[in-house]
Order: sequence, then C-alpha cells, then structure tokens
Amino acid sequence: MRLLLVEDDNHVAAALSAVLARHGFDVTHARSGEEALQALVPEGAGFGVVLLDLGLPDQDGYEVCGKIRKRTSTPVIMVTARSDVRSRIHGLNMGADDYVVKPYDTGELLARIHAVSRRTAHEDVPGASDTALTLGPVHIELPTRQVSVGGAVVQLTRKEFDLLALLAQRPGVVFRREQIISEVWRTSWEGTGRTLEVHVASLRAKLRMPALIETVRGVGYRLVAPGA
Repeated sequence: MRLLLVEDDNHVAAALSAVLARHGFDVTHARSGEEALQALVPEGAGFGVVLLDLGLPDQDGYEVCGKIRKRTSTPVIMVTARSDVRSRIHGLNMGADDYVVKPYDTGELLARIHAVSRRTAHEDVPGASDTALTLGPVHIELPTRQVSVGGAVVQLTRKEFDLLALLAQRPGVVFRREQIISEVWRTSWEGTGRTLEVHVASLRAKLRMPALIETVRGVGYRLVAPGA
C-alpha cells in the first residue's frame, strides 16, 4: 500500500518511514501541508492512507485535512498530541477517518492504518436493505449516503453515516458496542471503542439532536425515534 506521511520533523519521519517500510508500506514523505496537497494530485494519486501530523509549519493541520477531503476520498488518520474529545470531534468533522494520540504505540498505529484501509474498501452500508429511512425529521438516503434533518442536508463522514444507518435500521433496539465495532469498523480490536464514543458524540452534535442516540450504560447504544 502507498502511504503519504505528512510530518515536518525529518528525524521522526525517517524513523517512522523505516518502520512502515518494514511492514510493507511504500511511504512518500511530505514536510508541509502544501507538499501534501501537491502529492495528492491527481485525485488521491494512488495513496491508500494519509498519515497527517497536525503540527505543520505552513498551515493548520485541521485545515489541511479539510482540503484533502475536498480533493480525494483517501482515508486520513490524524496524529495529534491533543487528547481531549472536543479536538477529536473537530478532526472528524474536518474529514478525518481516525486519529492517533501521541505518544502512540507503533502496533496501535499499524492496526489503525490497516483498519481504515479495510473499512474504506467496503463502502456498503452495514445491514442496509431499504433505500431510505425516515425517523421524524431525520431522513437517510442509503444509496447516496445523504442525511438531512428537517430538509437541511447534514455533512457526515463515512463512518458517521455508517454508524447512524446501522442504528436507524432498528430504532429502539440496543446494539452492543462489540456489534457496532464489528459491523461499522469491521474489526474486533478493543482499541476502536474510544473511536466509537467520539463518533457518537460527533453525530449528536452535527444532527443537533443529542437525545437521538441513547447510551445504554455497560452495553452499547440505541437510536430513539423522535416522538417515541
């Protein structure tokens, strides 16, 4: 797999590139946001994953992520020292597919790279059989992967849409965390649990309906149909 590493520290980039190369990745190193954007021309330039460090010298890393997402659907993993939920949600809102918090374990990073590459290779909505779902003001178009609330389109990332569509298949039914991770992320790796929490928080904020997705403590989540 071709991987674009966006990292301004040459020493960090050299060490990480060596590790990635040993695991079979063909690494291209970009030292700035502008270099990264140029490397992705034409659309995606054949890269399987972009590993984006947020501490870039020329542009804000979040803005670079947003520009990448406008140009290509190539998965983006953010690397950041910011561990708070607000920062992670902002990253997902800008189009990131996942994030890794520094300092990170190399094994975790490799697992996340493989996870995003697997799940973006399967773009069908998990469990979907109908073409559209309507839950009060929320309308979900499965073929076009479009969501609207009260007629206004809401922009969701791939995994946010998949998560919402899965829960909306069976309103009121509790989905276990393990089941959601298996069906949406197509992995059983326990480290995905925190990613699930962040995606749920992001969905609640974007849809402006915090009560739509209910946390069932110790079990998982369920979608509560408006007016139910």
